[in-house]
Amino acid sequence: MDQNITLSIAGKLYPLKASSPETEQVMRLAAESINAMLDKYNAKFPDRNPDEKMAFVALQQTVSRISAERKLVALNAKLDSLEKELGDYLAEFEE
Repeated sequence: MDQNITLSIAGKLYPLKASSPETEQVMRLAAESINAMLDKYNAKFPDRNPDEKMAFVALQQTVSRISAERKLVALNAKLDSLEKELGDYLAEFEE
């Protein structure tokens, strides 16, 4: 069941729907993160227009997401390797 929520991002209110309490929590955390980054960019670049600052936020968030995805791929590969090593090790005792 979708729940109606309102998020404030960059001083604007956005009515949205959250499909679960967990989704709502993640959406609220995301809005807080965006607003915190915008606050930093507002302090660092007061003369830049809001669209440029939002582009900086989008870039920073996307770079972070891509970095996390790459780390996850590397961790999954390492896990697969360790599982294979463990399987090989245990197979020695079965023979």
